[in-house]
Amino acid sequence: MRNAMLSAFFIGALTLSLAACSEPADTGVAEQTFGPSPTLPAPEESWLPTVNIATATGWPAGAKPRAANGMAVNAFATGLDHPRTVHVLPNGDVLVAESNAPPKPSGGIKGWIMGMVMKRAGAGVPSANRITLLRDADGDGVAETRSIFLENLFSPFGMALVGEEFYVANADAIVKFPYRAGDTKITAAGVKLTDLPAGRNHHWTKDLIASPDGTKLYATVGSNSNIGENGMEEEANRAAVLEVDRVSGKWRVFASGLRNPNGPAWEPKTGALWVVVNERDELGNDLVPDYMTSVKDGAFYGWPYSYFGQKVDTRVEPQRPDLVAKAIAPDYALGAHTASLGLAFNTGNLFPPEMAGGAFVGQHGSWNRKPRSGYKVIFVPFTDGKPSGKPQDVLTGFLNDNGEAQGRPVGVALDKQGALLVADDVGNAIWRVTPAARSAAR
Repeated sequence: MRNAMLSAFFIGALTLSLAACSEPADTGVAEQTFGPSPTLPAPEESWLPTVNIATATGWPAGAKPRAANGMAVNAFATGLDHPRTVHVLPNGDVLVAESNAPPKPSGGIKGWIMGMVMKRAGAGVPSANRITLLRDADGDGVAETRSIFLENLFSPFGMALVGEEFYVANADAIVKFPYRAGDTKITAAGVKLTDLPAGRNHHWTKDLIASPDGTKLYATVGSNSNIGENGMEEEANRAAVLEVDRVSGKWRVFASGLRNPNGPAWEPKTGALWVVVNERDELGNDLVPDYMTSVKDGAFYGWPYSYFGQKVDTRVEPQRPDLVAKAIAPDYALGAHTASLGLAFNTGNLFPPEMAGGAFVGQHGSWNRKPRSGYKVIFVPFTDGKPSGKPQDVLTGFLNDNGEAQGRPVGVALDKQGALLVADDVGNAIWRVTPAARSAAR
């Protein structure tokens, strides 16, 4: 009887919360929740999570995101199936992972709530489980041809190429395939390099990058929970960046305490590895900010015991003051609940000189904040290998005037010409951003 009453209460609360989703949305974040030294509010614990997801509608015919002043955007490709990440090959071909979460076991009331949230957000579709190749042969910024590059994968996300070996990070393993320059399809069977922590897959995405010398792969693995509520045995080798030997497949934890890291990228000035991280929920609208940070070998970044260094999360049981004492504060806050998933450094010369070396970040958008945050692509300037200014909007307009999601940005990458490519998993498109003057010259 008690469980039935609780279920009715949860369902009623969720219905009321979702009913408000047609309201216009402010995708800004409180100013104190971004930058290298955010001033964070006191936590606000709640029995029920705030649910304020933007209903996914897709783009009306001919519509597209709004580019910032001085920039232009066009559709590089449309009609894709939930594109999540992009990877640019040396010859300029663009690979797109069309993917979604693997099937999940039932997770009780909270699992039901999250299932409803994901469905409304446009993420409740089956995974295409493939990688598609897009080719812009004439260099006009639009892909004229596409082909299925790899299929029958398992919720693929991260991709890396080393020589003639192409690696895919599925939700449960890294798989290796042979590749030759110019290939438009791989038909050879993959060879599993190593298993990756899987299981419940609260966070299923596994992103991937190769070391500059090609000897190592770095794989990101998100947590299996919000704050370890399923037991820390479920979190073994998760909430971490793993360093994988490319030959043997043996791996070790490179950095830990990172709740849901994605978008691994090499910072061009220092050569440091950076990631963007989705932080924990249910501490209020402005806690805890997602962030971007360099990741140091052996470092611990707090999850689940603390956040932004040594700010203790009192909900976690048992407490671990020994680990809190070791926790490193991240480099740069990106706003609470923005769901920052994509990271790419501007290593090209297409954009203005003041943007050289800075970071583009794809913010998928909040599901549990009022007002909503994220749903945009931003740029963070860098100087001498560190963030050096406030975030600047690059692409907005993913939410319409009714607060519905026409699109949601995920992975970002630079194409061979230095333009920014953005995967939009609700709009089923890849957007291409250039300086407006360069676009007009075409």
